[in-house]
Amino acid sequence: MNEPFGFTITARDRRSRARTGRVTVRGKTFETPVFMPVGTAATVKGMQPSQLNELGVGILLCNTYHLFLRPGSKIVASQGGLHKFMGWDGAILTDSGGFQIYSLSDLTEVDDEGLVIKSHLDGTRHHFNAEKIMAIQHDLGSDIVMAFDQCVPHDAPPTEVLRALERTTAWARRCKLEQERFCSDAALFGIVQGGMDPELRRRSAEELCALDLPGYAVGGLSVGEGKELMHSVLDATIPHLPDVKPHYLMGVGPPDDLVNAVAAGVDMFDCVVATRNARNGTLFTRQGAIKMRNSAYRDDPAPLDPECPCPTCQTFSRAYLRHLFNAREMLGPILATIHNVCYFRDLMAAMRTAIREGRFEELRREVLAVYE
Repeated sequence: MNEPFGFTITARDRRSRARTGRVTVRGKTFETPVFMPVGTAATVKGMQPSQLNELGVGILLCNTYHLFLRPGSKIVASQGGLHKFMGWDGAILTDSGGFQIYSLSDLTEVDDEGLVIKSHLDGTRHHFNAEKIMAIQHDLGSDIVMAFDQCVPHDAPPTEVLRALERTTAWARRCKLEQERFCSDAALFGIVQGGMDPELRRRSAEELCALDLPGYAVGGLSVGEGKELMHSVLDATIPHLPDVKPHYLMGVGPPDDLVNAVAAGVDMFDCVVATRNARNGTLFTRQGAIKMRNSAYRDDPAPLDPECPCPTCQTFSRAYLRHLFNAREMLGPILATIHNVCYFRDLMAAMRTAIREGRFEELRREVLAVYE
């Protein structure tokens, strides 16, 4: 019988809180630190699941709110769950939809019970609470499910931040009870809130840790507060989370933020920066970001990144990629997405190797010199 969930720390950096680990969930395994490509609507845009598997991607993120609206969680359940529906054998983490309280705030009404949201697709109104969010994720068949939380803007008034924290804790308790009612072996992660206030972050972490959940996420960052403040809040939050459980920083992805967050003790990441930037023609390389439409690459025969082993860099020139983007050929974003996913895969692998070999700080400085 497969172990429902396990996390093992395999190496630690001596000069920071960086560590490597191994997560096992429902018989699926992936190494940490890990970057999860975002497949909001049960697809990583521009890539087949078989390609993701060939690239060594071990876990994807999908979105509860979006999949509830389209095609509907009951439809996904009737097709055998997300894994069978989208043809993906790796692990799947589903976001609870709490971020939509922030990103679609003009369409939402929030109270202690939950929220009412007007669909961004057709204007229909839907009610979500902790119990419904868990039921949807149960229908989806996710391996790691996120507790329902309330994310607020970085400059929200203190009273609003406190109210969101209290709701997040109350909703997490209800999520755990609902998870137990379903007798589900999916791993439930809590989400720490508390705005930019270190004391509220400590309180949120301690209240969630009392629930003894399999893992913990830090939410409510990268919401306009700026990088320096983001990392200051992160540094103040991670020490209050159980060292022996995975730490997940939600929605953060630029390379400089990744290496700094790993140094702070983060194990898991997701962000649209890899795939969205690829579709818009911005590609990440070991030499820095490249804007593919720039005229400098019009007749450049060099590969996008000479050090990259991905199929895009091994086969095509910068000149050809620029041509595809300027001609608005769909192959351009597809090849760019393959490359960016590979870049983030390789960055995380390089960090894992550097931690094991005791040279993580040197690697961090190299990445910051290019991207900070």
